[in-house]
Amino acid sequence: QVVFALNQTLLQQESLRAGSFQILYTTEDLIKHYNCGDLSSIIFNHDTSQVPNFINATLPAHERITAQEIDSYFRQELIYKRNERMGRRVKNLLEEHPDKTFFFAFGAG
Repeated sequence: QVVFALNQTLLQQESLRAGSFQILYTTEDLIKHYNCGDLSSIIFNHDTSQVPNFINATLPAHERITAQEIDSYFRQELIYKRNERMGRRVKNLLEEHPDKTFFFAFGAG
């Protein structure tokens, strides 16, 4: 899976450099939408992820399965588990210090 992910990342980067592949939104676009409070699923979707999208229709079936497994792993590790850890930390702080005031800031990812 690691070799597959590296190869797909390199292919995407080569396509970007060659001009045959374009990212829909730049980092500046994402910052602008974030600052404007526009966190719609159109802006913050898989295509704008920092993790390359390995799943595409041109892959052979066995490679598409590998891509789906990698995508699932990244979403689980980088999004869901992170959110659970942050949630537990916030909950613990609030429970341990009920008389304190807190300010929590979270990224849009």
